[in-house]
Amino acid sequence: MSKRGGFPGMGGGFGGMNLNQLMKEAKKMQADMEKSQTELAAKEFDSSVGGGAVYVKVSGSKEVKEIMIKKEVVDPDDVEMLQDLILSCVNEALRKVDSAQAQELGKYNIPGMM
Repeated sequence: MSKRGGFPGMGGGFGGMNLNQLMKEAKKMQADMEKSQTELAAKEFDSSVGGGAVYVKVSGSKEVKEIMIKKEVVDPDDVEMLQDLILSCVNEALRKVDSAQAQELGKYNIPGMM
């Protein structure tokens, strides 16, 4: 150990970086990420399938906000088709949220985050 209490060859900091500056940058990045997450949560994403037979709207926080189903696709003899349409539509809307999250938060490039 050096006389200053640090590690030899470290220039008094981590790789020559000022620890206070590093902490300021980390706090700014955290604030920016929180702002991005809040903005993303406020956005809405939608999807429709079956030629518009089923429509779904979700928030950026993945909360289903609206589901619309056209009357002509409600067939009591083919409930499975309607279920499949709803699942497809909801999953597509959620994929859009995931894609927007990856695009927005991916710019921060933090190892282990995405």
